[in-house]
Amino acid sequence: MAFTIALIKVAHVFTGFWFVGGILGRTLTQVRAERTTDIRLVKPLVELIGRFDSLMVIPGSTAVLVLGVVAAWIEGLPIFGALQGARSNWLLVALVLYLSILALVPTVFIPRGRGFGAALDEAVAAGRVTDRLSVAFRDPVVRAAHIWELVAVVVIIWLMVAKPF
Repeated sequence: MAFTIALIKVAHVFTGFWFVGGILGRTLTQVRAERTTDIRLVKPLVELIGRFDSLMVIPGSTAVLVLGVVAAWIEGLPIFGALQGARSNWLLVALVLYLSILALVPTVFIPRGRGFGAALDEAVAAGRVTDRLSVAFRDPVVRAAHIWELVAVVVIIWLMVAKPF
């Protein structure tokens, strides 16, 4: 049993690396795409952003949650903290933070992504980076959501390491 839990924990950590690597790769590519004025370069950068999401961020976020919950369950840790009568609440807080990130997908990323896609298609058809695409790249709601995503991930990692409460 000790080997199994160790294996699950290691898999959880490595999928966490994969997930965070995807977020960082996507973020760096996003910054580069925003600053690019040649539409022939913007389109492949946007496609790379999508690949980071589809190959690293989405599967990594799912795997890290599943492996984390399985590890906590096997160890008998109170996932729901005070809601299940436990004194330790760091797992509950981490879960709430994770769910807050997940909630951004249908409320921000998908609807705003549609508008971005339309702006990108218009710019590609025009053969240049348009004002509409530049504005879409700098959407303050999407930017705030991505900042929250990064902050929440950092806090979750801190909670996992420090187990402060």
